[in-house]
Amino acid sequence: MAITFDDVRQIASLARVGIDETRLPVLAGELSRILDHMAVLAQVDVSASDAGGPGNPEPGAPLRRDAGPPIPLSEALSHFAPDMRGGFFIVPRLATHEDDASEEET
Repeated sequence: MAITFDDVRQIASLARVGIDETRLPVLAGELSRILDHMAVLAQVDVSASDAGGPGNPEPGAPLRRDAGPPIPLSEALSHFAPDMRGGFFIVPRLATHEDDASEEET
């Protein structure tokens, strides 16, 4: 599949990435080769595979049970934050999230 310069510009715009116009031929070529490779991979017959994935949502090997002793922290939780309540860290409100009420009073 051939990627055009306009395709590269559109992808860069969607990704919010600035690109130099001089890089367009290189990027178009790289993206075209990636899509060509993906087309080859899409032709591989995976129907006999028992691995999970988009074409086979049922995985072949079951997930193991998540078990074991908890790993202790090197420091007490109170070391990481000065204030805790109900097992949660209490942190100061960010200045960018302050209420605008003080600005409305002036």
